[in-house]
Amino acid sequence: MISIQNIYKQFGGVHAVDGISLEIQTGLITGLIGPNGAGKTTLFNLIAGTFAPDRGKILLDGEDVTGLKPHQLFSKGLLRTFQIAHEFFSLTVRENLMMVSPGQIGESLTGAWFRRGASKQQEQEIAKKADEVMEFLNLHYVANELAGNLSGGQKKLLELGRTMMVDAKVVILDEVGAGVNRTLLKEIGDAIQIMNREKGYTFCMIEHDMDFISRLCNPVIVMAEGRKLTEGTAEEVKSNEEVIEAYLGRGAAEETKKEHDSQMKSE
Repeated sequence: MISIQNIYKQFGGVHAVDGISLEIQTGLITGLIGPNGAGKTTLFNLIAGTFAPDRGKILLDGEDVTGLKPHQLFSKGLLRTFQIAHEFFSLTVRENLMMVSPGQIGESLTGAWFRRGASKQQEQEIAKKADEVMEFLNLHYVANELAGNLSGGQKKLLELGRTMMVDAKVVILDEVGAGVNRTLLKEIGDAIQIMNREKGYTFCMIEHDMDFISRLCNPVIVMAEGRKLTEGTAEEVKSNEEVIEAYLGRGAAEETKKEHDSQMKSE
């Protein structure tokens, strides 16, 4: 679904993304992990069109989308959520969902004046879809609550809901679990899995919670110092010496390996 081909991005003298290449496969939930400063968020910003790469290509479903802006990528089916939710705080939950749908007749002056019947019918259809999304995400009981009054976890569910209001090809999730309690995190995880299995959504997520990653993601891609370090299942990357060293440093990695070897011998 997404092909990253030899992408570079430099800020001043810092190579935030340093010649990385990777693939996000259609129909999977791919995890992207790495220590702080690995370049994960910069890579997401490049994919989502917030930044343009200095060099390299980004393909979406085989189409070169390098340098396209976020609204252009939105129209092509690439959506993202943010580590800090970007809700419209003065609108209700239902209104936050309804405003996402593109091509609304009532948004144009001529449509609002001369196509009132068609505009009203379309609005009713969008409202029905919003109600279905809220029911699916267990947000129906806060439908008329201002989004700014929601908890952190509810705001993350709302962001997920906004991706369901359009026909997304791929959704990139930036630390969807950050600041979320365990109960709501389970609800978010359940929703992502159902959207993936039953509705065909492709996901790629940055996440620091390895339990959450292990539950949802296969494969898991590890970044370090702006490059791809390795890729595999969650269990494979957690036991990879290079990954342990990237997170903990060489000395800690060697100590972890000794403990692992000792445990294996005793078993």
